[in-house]
Amino acid sequence: MPKVKVKRKSTFIDMTAMSDVTVLLLTFFMLTSTFIKKEPVQVNTPSSVSERQIPDVNILSILVDPQGRIFLSMDRPEDIRNVLKRVGEDYKIEFTDKELKDFSLLPSFGLPIAGTKKFLELSQEKKDEVLTTLGGIPHDSIDNQFKHWISHARVVNPDFRIAIKADKSTSYELVRGVMNDLRDLKENRYNLITSLKAGASADAALGLDKSH
Repeated sequence: MPKVKVKRKSTFIDMTAMSDVTVLLLTFFMLTSTFIKKEPVQVNTPSSVSERQIPDVNILSILVDPQGRIFLSMDRPEDIRNVLKRVGEDYKIEFTDKELKDFSLLPSFGLPIAGTKKFLELSQEKKDEVLTTLGGIPHDSIDNQFKHWISHARVVNPDFRIAIKADKSTSYELVRGVMNDLRDLKENRYNLITSLKAGASADAALGLDKSH
């Protein structure tokens, strides 16, 4: 008997709907994701059970590494530019418009104000190296530039919320020194950045009112 030929059917699958869904998901995640700013030093925050989140705007972040070095970041470039200009005036240093703009684009900063001009001339790779190895805003009793930055930041943006992010191995004495400087400036309200304990995956902020 002759063999019966089975008619082959097309195996074409229309992927248009799947492509549309993929593009929509990708767009959603791009618009809703929060990018983490690059920090000059690695800081492992202590754990807590607090799940309170700090806002994304009007944040003045104070980063304290295990050696007690201080770095700052602000969420708006125009605030960074205006604060640098005012701090420069305190130390009789005038910055050009280009220098102010370049500085305002830094995700984090922290170095003596006198070396800022030379720092801005460096390549990005060299800037990262300098911040990592030699960075830190002076905050000793002889030249407390940290207080200048904080006081001018408050004038530039009265809505700033201060957040302290310290490494879990940073001694309490070093963190208390930062708190004392804030107290001297009558900044008695700030947040301490912590990491959620096991089972959570995001940073949390424990809001504290400090009045001494």
